[in-house]
Amino acid sequence: MHPRTAEFKERALDELDFEVDVHEFPEGTKTAADAAEAIGCDVAQIASSIAMVADDLVVVVTSGANRVSEQRLAEIRGTDASAVGMADADEIRDTLGWSIGGVPPFLHDTEVPVYLDETLTEFDTVWAAAGTPEAVFPISPERLRELSDAEVAHVAQ
Repeated sequence: MHPRTAEFKERALDELDFEVDVHEFPEGTKTAADAAEAIGCDVAQIASSIAMVADDLVVVVTSGANRVSEQRLAEIRGTDASAVGMADADEIRDTLGWSIGGVPPFLHDTEVPVYLDETLTEFDTVWAAAGTPEAVFPISPERLRELSDAEVAHVAQ
């Protein structure tokens, strides 16, 4: 197991009393389509944690079948859409403690607002990143919402 994935798994158990069922795929799960193909699930069941700037850094956990609407995120955050965009890799790593492609929906180094794409709540199980682009884990959307303290929102285009 990759050291970062092992760290995520250990922190989940220690800090959240949540046992992570990690699945690692050496070929990678960098895109939602890659992850869905490796897992054998629908791309809509991939819970992609997207770090964005909307005045401050936020994490939007969106379905792999969807794109984040910057306009909708701006409305949720009470800011102008021109102030919304993708966070850069250094800011993500420095703030969240994880690198792009492996950002989990919770256990960020700095507490940030998390928004959960409402379309993910239609599934019994979704799959999220477990600290690296090669590792994912299954979780119910409700448990994901609880552990990340996410606000369920209409964030998709």
